[in-house]
Amino acid sequence: MERQPIALRPDNFAPLVRTPWAGTRLLAHYKRAVLANSDPLGRVGESWELSVSDELPSTTADGRLLRDVLAEQPELALGDEARLGRRTTALLVKWLDAADELSLQIHPQDDYGGLAADETGKVEAWYVVAATPEAGFYFGFRPGVRANDVRAVLASDGDLRACMEWVPAVPGDFALITPGLPHAVGRGLTLIEPQRVLPGKRALTYRYWDFGRRYDERGQPSPQGQPRALHLEHALAVTAFEQVTDREWLAGQRARCGYPQASSAARLEWLCGDDASARVHSDALRVARVCGTGAHELPALGSLSSLTVVEGELRLGSGERAMTIPGGTTVALPACLGAQPVQLSGAHALLCATSG
Repeated sequence: MERQPIALRPDNFAPLVRTPWAGTRLLAHYKRAVLANSDPLGRVGESWELSVSDELPSTTADGRLLRDVLAEQPELALGDEARLGRRTTALLVKWLDAADELSLQIHPQDDYGGLAADETGKVEAWYVVAATPEAGFYFGFRPGVRANDVRAVLASDGDLRACMEWVPAVPGDFALITPGLPHAVGRGLTLIEPQRVLPGKRALTYRYWDFGRRYDERGQPSPQGQPRALHLEHALAVTAFEQVTDREWLAGQRARCGYPQASSAARLEWLCGDDASARVHSDALRVARVCGTGAHELPALGSLSSLTVVEGELRLGSGERAMTIPGGTTVALPACLGAQPVQLSGAHALLCATSG
């Protein structure tokens, strides 16, 4: 493995059959410059920016699978993750654009008894980069809601949103979604979604409800189609009701960070992690944003990390081996790189890694 950032293809898109709620912002705005021949009206729901998953693995700019590159020298690439016995990373980073609401869902703990041997839970986070005026997300249940209340609403073909907490969202908002927390991305949101998924396993999502929608064989909404599979009893079994009906606890899982100004001095801010300066505490994910104009430094994280440039341009490293990273692209940063100087030009980027 060469001791340098690994550029990744910017078009690792999930098929529309998986994302019937997809919007047009990714192709019309964020990836327009790096995918010059794409349709600006084309719909993309998810771009798997960094992935070693069998579902949608990332490919490097020179045509290799990222997971194969990491496997060449895992100690150099993964650092602390390799010392945990891993041969590849637990980090998964998506870019998501929702023109419609996603299903109301939940993730189990990694050790939930209902999981098969090749299944796992996950921790994820949302960093909002764009939002329509009425956009927001569903985040937890209202105070007092319990499993029987949810069952009763759904048994009567009711609207489960009556049980959910609704949080208006603006660009710069951050939220941490831990196992046991019911949630759904609302329409009009575009966000970066880092996740921690145990390597070699398939992260499971249980759906409570999907707004009564039906879909055709292409996965698109159709009154004559079939509903998506629901998993109500599993969803209820993994719901942490005491926490997710506590508005004070829920408020501690999110932060309003403001949208950075391109002309401001370059800075790095920890959005989540185990550091005291992080806006939201997490033992599973580390997420920081680096933004503004001027020189700064990316810290050494000790494990594989990703750098996703939302807007502007960022020059990483120094000398002949420095790499320019334009908006709309992601690079993987092997652990062996250590701290790296960066030069920002009206840049706004997200740095992501796992913890343990």
